[in-house]
Amino acid sequence: MVNLDTAAQLDAADPLAHFRERFVGASTDLVYFDGNSLGRPVAAAADRLHDFVHQEWGGRLIRGWDERWMDLPTSLGDELGRVVLGAAAGQIAVGDSTTVWLYKLMRAAVDHAVRTDPGRTEIVIDTDNFPTDRYVAEGIAAERGLTLRWIEVDTSAGVTPDQLREAVGERTALVVLTHVAYRSAWLADGPELTRIAHDAGALVLWDLCHSAGSVEVALDEWDADLAVGCSYKYLNGGPGSPAFGYVRARLQDDLTQPIQGWMGHADPFLMGPGYTPARGIRRFISGTPPILGMVAMQAMLELVEEAGIENIRAKSVALTSYAVELAEATLPEVTLASPRDPAQRGGHVTLHHDRMREVTAALWERDVIPDYRDPGGLRIGLSPLSTSFDEVERGMAAVAQSLTETAR
Repeated sequence: MVNLDTAAQLDAADPLAHFRERFVGASTDLVYFDGNSLGRPVAAAADRLHDFVHQEWGGRLIRGWDERWMDLPTSLGDELGRVVLGAAAGQIAVGDSTTVWLYKLMRAAVDHAVRTDPGRTEIVIDTDNFPTDRYVAEGIAAERGLTLRWIEVDTSAGVTPDQLREAVGERTALVVLTHVAYRSAWLADGPELTRIAHDAGALVLWDLCHSAGSVEVALDEWDADLAVGCSYKYLNGGPGSPAFGYVRARLQDDLTQPIQGWMGHADPFLMGPGYTPARGIRRFISGTPPILGMVAMQAMLELVEEAGIENIRAKSVALTSYAVELAEATLPEVTLASPRDPAQRGGHVTLHHDRMREVTAALWERDVIPDYRDPGGLRIGLSPLSTSFDEVERGMAAVAQSLTETAR
């Protein structure tokens, strides 16, 4: 039985509780269970955007590119690598969308693999990877005459080492994996899965969209090759804020990125007749970077550094564990569609019931905002710095009430 005082006790003991007041709207009665889709705005971002419009954009105008903006994709990438992703400088660039980064890095990886070993004609990917990852992989396979090798996974779990070991081999060019599964929150074993792929001679691309900012990531320690992630979930960059791409330093000179834009040229203002790629990670930039979309992300990275990613992960585990505890105590008809072990679970929890689509719609009407994922999944995304235990308790009570009401 859940102690009714537990939420208050947990909030009182939470060393990160004071961060909540630094997010717009967090003090209202609205329950936000969708921080894994779109994070709340950081309050400081409003001032930064105001200052940017009036000073950098309005005051410096085109001079801003020479003074700061041209280097922002890589300087912000270095900060992201240091604070969140466990990556040394010079390996991450910010810009473009997740889809564009997935295409560029998948295509570059398979072209390199086939160029060095023509027998490597397969992309390995799982059936429950995020749709965009699967769609991009399908398109590249068709474009380059490759084959997709599918790993069938449980939708309440994810890819295991044994499954990957069975799927990879001498034909594998690239393995595409998600660190935190979008549906179940299954937390993949980054270093072990990377090692298995490398033992088979393949490159690995990690999707970090549901882990960057809520789960500890160590790309360099994993010996990862490539990674892609977005910045509007736990990095709170705002709707449509830019994605990022990671390319291991040792691979940068060997990979040819397929979208050759002027920003990735060795001398962007030469405007010459041919394309010469820039050195290092900058060669993987394509078009003009979205500078406005990076301002809010900078504000959130400062909060993440102040709190510490290891402390954020600990709070995330506590929040999701509390949500699971409440579900088991108050929702007897509901089944858990996420790993029960918090060590195998990312920053969200999915609860299954056949009426969850109706329940989600009803909850939105009463300012309780989860999201829905087939089949029958109510997804509860708990952003550690902006979510309280009281908010979780109130939200779960509303889920129980909505389930009862939709049964009538």
